[in-house]
Amino acid sequence: MSEISTASMQSVLQQLQSVAGAAKGQQVSTSVGQGGFADEPHSSIQRINQLQQQSRANVVAFESGDSSLSLNDVMVDMQKSSIAFEMGVQVRNRLVSAYRDVMNMQI
Repeated sequence: MSEISTASMQSVLQQLQSVAGAAKGQQVSTSVGQGGFADEPHSSIQRINQLQQQSRANVVAFESGDSSLSLNDVMVDMQKSSIAFEMGVQVRNRLVSAYRDVMNMQI
């Protein structure tokens, strides 16, 4: 199994955040907050939850006949929340795998 360095993970994270920021048209900060790594998974889950709630609200509004929403906007929001959720699952899987690898190391 190949090892992933912290620098390469940070680089990938910065690229993902840049792409996400460009898609939103907003500036994205690539620095981790004062809480450090322990707070980052929690804030990521909150962002994923917010995307899912916004997507669901848009679906309900569109189904109710809100003329300010177009079908393509609703579909894009649904895809954003789906991709964010899948990325969160993949990050969780990687963290669990890394934890298992560390626990199986010989001392």
